[in-house]
Amino acid sequence: MPPTFYRFAPAVAARFVGLAVVALAVLMFVVTIVVAAAGGSMTLVVLVLAIGLVAVGLGTWWLLRRAYVVRCDEVGYRVRMVRGAGVSQASWGEVEGAAAVTVRGVQLLDLRLSGDRVTHIPVALLALDKEEFVRAMRRHLQAGQQVRPLS
Repeated sequence: MPPTFYRFAPAVAARFVGLAVVALAVLMFVVTIVVAAAGGSMTLVVLVLAIGLVAVGLGTWWLLRRAYVVRCDEVGYRVRMVRGAGVSQASWGEVEGAAAVTVRGVQLLDLRLSGDRVTHIPVALLALDKEEFVRAMRRHLQAGQQVRPLS
């Protein structure tokens, strides 16, 4: 089974891109003020703007095409870019159970691990339906632990 990547939801990615655009605007304001006060050339302002736009564009591409929140393979899983996720990676053999929970209005998939450890995955961050993600994680867990579903 090849690795599966679960990426950011478009709305979440848009927040990050919006933050980057605001940061670029603040940077441009500061650079413009400094260049004007120093009597410098506007070429520097245009150069900083061009570099900033390229950086925002590359960051947006990376966020939408390469960055991931959860990566699953036959060995285990890894959670990235989630503050407060708990255990960020574990093998499927360490997972003792999974449950969909809501904490302070945030829907999570909790993976309970041996040793009273837990991984919290906020499903609203992901670019797929909550139920679909839970089903996919169940399949990964069954395949990783080599458990066949009852049927």
